[in-house]
Amino acid sequence: MRVMVIVKASPESEAGKMPGTGLLEEMGKFNEALVKAGILLAGEGLHPTSRGARVRFDGRQRTVIDGPFGETKELVAGFWLWQVRNFDEAIEWIKRAPFDGGEEIELRPVFEAEDFGDELTPELREQEARLAAQIQSQTQA
Repeated sequence: MRVMVIVKASPESEAGKMPGTGLLEEMGKFNEALVKAGILLAGEGLHPTSRGARVRFDGRQRTVIDGPFGETKELVAGFWLWQVRNFDEAIEWIKRAPFDGGEEIELRPVFEAEDFGDELTPELREQEARLAAQIQSQTQA
């Protein structure tokens, strides 16, 4: 199963304050452990919302809203994508993360093809497989 691990923003991350060397070293060790365990598929930090935008969809109309956005506890500062045996394994791994400042980390299972049942027709399944193979070949190039 794949799990998205969502790191929430803080006033510091929204101000663009970078973590110190100590935390970067600890996070590097944690990420190494994830890689060695075969769990880490992707993981990145995000720039503050002041450098971002949102696009609102209303019928055919598209409205671009420039950041920054309010209420930091609802914003995302970074993420990991993990491949784990089950959700409990993901929870056990995040408990080992080197956070200590009151962070709240959200974990959410990623939909897999079988979750969509019959609505995902054989043609759509073939398209998904083809796109996944194309993405894989692009990332290996």
